[in-house]
Amino acid sequence: MFALQPELKIFSGSANRELAQRICDFVGAPLGAATLSSFPDGETYVRIDENIRGRDVFIIQPTSPPTNEHLMELLIMVDAARRASADRITAVIPFFGYARQDRKDQPRVPITAKLVANLLAAAGVNRILTMDLHAQQVQGFFDIPVDHLYSMPVLIKYLRTKLTRKTVVVSPDVGGLKMASAYSQALGASLAIVAKQRKSATETEALYLIGDVADCDVLLVDDLTETAGTLTSAAAILKKHGARDIYAGVAHAVLVDIAIQRLQKSEIEELITTNSTPVRTVDGFKTTVLCVSELLGEGIKRIHNDESVSSLFKIDNGATKHG
Repeated sequence: MFALQPELKIFSGSANRELAQRICDFVGAPLGAATLSSFPDGETYVRIDENIRGRDVFIIQPTSPPTNEHLMELLIMVDAARRASADRITAVIPFFGYARQDRKDQPRVPITAKLVANLLAAAGVNRILTMDLHAQQVQGFFDIPVDHLYSMPVLIKYLRTKLTRKTVVVSPDVGGLKMASAYSQALGASLAIVAKQRKSATETEALYLIGDVADCDVLLVDDLTETAGTLTSAAAILKKHGARDIYAGVAHAVLVDIAIQRLQKSEIEELITTNSTPVRTVDGFKTTVLCVSELLGEGIKRIHNDESVSSLFKIDNGATKHG
């Protein structure tokens, strides 16, 4: 005798309701009713407005800016769902904030990514579904299952129509070499690296280039851009070495004010990113935002049906060699 599958329920915080609605449209489930508001003193108030007892609950909330506010809202929604007797609670976090604080690189600093993982588990999260973590080891900070998806298949599909000339994929720092290598293989392109030095939290300097980009289109790839300092300084050194059109492919574009100014003045032709977080428009600069609702929606369906999520990592082998 098989047990009946708990009913699927999807809710959204306030961080990216548009993405949540698109995910629901793909899954074929309505977006759950919940009241989200703030008290006069700024405290978050949450009420789930429908019965979720014994249901399989998914709460969609990227922890994008304002990060602390959105994280707290997620924790409170999870607590509300747990106290309403949900059967299982999965936090769907398309963009996981604090992921860069993943190690003690100076004396007397916290490992905040681990703290956030502990907070989510303590609130009552049973499972995490996220995308393009800044560092793979963050998965190990959780004592609950983590399904880690990649936006690369979504970006590759678009990039194959855009990059038609001889192309070089460039990692803007040594840490992103593995990701750049995966993109270069999928696109049948060459690979290069820009070595950088970080001067401050908002400023980086590109020091030198390893590889040849002369007379080639260039794709800069990174998991996250916030100030656009790494991308724009890398683009400047690539242009000096004879690169033609320079594109930037980034999973999460969390653009602050200084990023807008830098992109407008940069050598980058186009920023290609996803709607994992709401993306700010940049006047006079081309930004293409690709939708990840089908990727995350398929992940939700498979988790709900206890199916494998790993096949979502596969990329169609239709790459064509450039040059």
